[in-house]
Amino acid sequence: MHEYVNWLRHASPYINAHRDRTFVVMLPGDGVAHPNFGNIVHDLVLLHSLGVRLVLVHGSRPQIESRLAERGLTPRFHRDLRITDAETLECVIDAVGHLRITIEARLSMDMAASPMQGSRLRVTSGNWITARPFGVVEGVDYHHTGEVRRVDRKGINRLLDERSIVLLSPLGYSPTGEIFNIACEDVATRAAIDLGADKLLLFGAERGLLDEQGRLVRELRPQQVPAHMQRLGSNYQAELLDAAAQACRGGVGRSHIVSYAEDGALLTELFTRDGGGTLVAQEQFEQVREAAIEDVGGLMDLISPLEEQGILVRRSREVLEREIEQFSVVEREGLIIACAALYQIADSDAGELACLAVNPEYRHGGRGDVLLERIEVRAREQGLKTLFVLTTRTAHWFRERGFEPSSVDRLPSARASLYNYQRNSKIFEKAL
Repeated sequence: MHEYVNWLRHASPYINAHRDRTFVVMLPGDGVAHPNFGNIVHDLVLLHSLGVRLVLVHGSRPQIESRLAERGLTPRFHRDLRITDAETLECVIDAVGHLRITIEARLSMDMAASPMQGSRLRVTSGNWITARPFGVVEGVDYHHTGEVRRVDRKGINRLLDERSIVLLSPLGYSPTGEIFNIACEDVATRAAIDLGADKLLLFGAERGLLDEQGRLVRELRPQQVPAHMQRLGSNYQAELLDAAAQACRGGVGRSHIVSYAEDGALLTELFTRDGGGTLVAQEQFEQVREAAIEDVGGLMDLISPLEEQGILVRRSREVLEREIEQFSVVEREGLIIACAALYQIADSDAGELACLAVNPEYRHGGRGDVLLERIEVRAREQGLKTLFVLTTRTAHWFRERGFEPSSVDRLPSARASLYNYQRNSKIFEKAL
C-alpha cells in the first residue's frame, strides 16, 4: 500500500501537466495483434479520463500480409515501401477496415469490474487525411501507395474539444475520390506536427532504442538520431527513430518510443521521472543552471541525507537561502538531482568548491563532472586563479580530476581561520 501511495504522489505532477494536452499515439499492426493490446487500451482509457486529448493512429502491416497470403498474392516492396497495386489495395482496405472496427469495439467496452467500467468513450474516425500518390521512383510505380498531403486540423481539434478520441487509419483520400495506402508512421508524424501536439508516442517491439550492448538509450536530441539510424540500418527501430526526430524538428515538444509488449510501458513513460522508453526532444531532459530561491527545498532534500552521514557540512534553510546564488544545480523533470557551490574566499584570488552532491539514484552518470566543469567556468569568470576543496570521503575523485593535495597553510587566511580541526577534512587545490 505504501508503494502505491508513494507512486501516486510522485505521479501527481505529471497528471496535472498532461491534462488538456494533445498526444498522438501510434500503434502498429503488430501491437494490435499482441496479447498486451488489451492493457494498452486500458491505459489509453486512463489517459483520456485524466483529460488527455488523444489521437490514436493504428498500423496494419501484418494484417495486410495475412490477407495477401490468403489470396496467394506476393507482397512487393521497393526501398522498404509497399507497392500497392489494385489487388493489394483490396487487401489493405479489408485489413484496415477490420482493424478500425476492432479498435473501436475495444474502446467501447463498459464491462463491470474492469478498467473500462464507466468510461463511456466516444471514438471517431473519418476522412481526416488527404493523400497524394507516391508516384514513380527509379522507374517503379507505387500505384495506390501514397503519402500525407494534408491533415484536417480544424476537424480533428473540434472532435478533441468535444472529448472524443480520434482514430486515424493508414489510409488517405484524394479530392478525386482515390484511396491511398499510407505508412502509419507518416500519418502519426504529420498529424502530430499539424495538430501542434505536445507529444508523439510511438509503440515498437523493443523498450526503445537499444545501443550496441543492448542497453536502453533513454534520451536523444534529434541531431543525434542519424548516427543511430546508420548503425541500425534498415529496420523498424530506425523507422521509429526517424519519425520521432521528424516530429521534433516539426515543432512537437517530445517524442517517445515505448514497447507494445511490456505491460504498463506507456504509463511508466508518462508518469515517472525517468520513464521506461526512449525520449527524443529538442530541449534538454536535464539542465544545468544556477540555483534560484525556489530551489532551496529541493537542495535540502538532496543534501540532508549526506549531512546526516557526515559527508557534508550541515547547512540550515536560512544559510541556504542566504547563499543560494553560490549554487549550481542539475535539474531533471523538476527534481534537483545534483548541486555544487562556489565561494569566493575574501582577500584572495582563490575560491572554494563546496557541497558537491549527487542524488544516489543518479550517480555514475557524469553529473559530478558536469558540475565541476560549471564551477570551474564560474571561477574563471570571477577572475579566480585557484580552486580549493575540503573533503572527508571523496579524496580520490578529486585527485583523478586534477586536484593536488594541499594543507591548511596553503588556504587563504580568511578560510584557514574557519578550518574545523575536529572534522579533519583533507584539503586539495587546483590551479585554474
